[in-house]
Amino acid sequence: MSAIIFILQLILAVIMLPLHILSFLGMWDLVVKRAFPLLFSKFLISYNKVMEEHKRNLFRNLSDFAGSSKELRLLEIGCGTGANFKFFPKECRVTCLDINPNCKQLLGKSLAESDHLKFDGFLVESAENMKSVADASMDVVVCTLLVCSVPNTLAVLKEAKRILRQVSFS
Repeated sequence: MSAIIFILQLILAVIMLPLHILSFLGMWDLVVKRAFPLLFSKFLISYNKVMEEHKRNLFRNLSDFAGSSKELRLLEIGCGTGANFKFFPKECRVTCLDINPNCKQLLGKSLAESDHLKFDGFLVESAENMKSVADASMDVVVCTLLVCSVPNTLAVLKEAKRILRQVSFS
């Protein structure tokens, strides 16, 4: 049994060797930041096909959260390639935030297919510290496939609460 474990460990070490070399050379971050958005965009095509009905239901009443101007201000945290854009309501003002600056160039295709939106910009920041987003400046914050991958989920939720417009119920 120990021989099998040793062989499996050896196989795993050989498979991981290129990753260790990239890390040692200081190139791991570069590879991840460039390759991840491309690979993730391919995954999202299949994911959105499976989740389309659920996303339509989830995002169907976003317009109800618009402020007194009736113009919905939406921040998408971890926007990636803009896979959610087609589900956002017409005339919605979208600001994208992603820690990976390489996602911005991949947004082009989604923006071209989403002429129903008003694109307000792309911010390169951590979701735990969105310092360039003003307090109470957004009506809606959207993050899908993100919270499970951030180092501090509570900090992300606190930041989302800070930037959301306060709603009073009468």
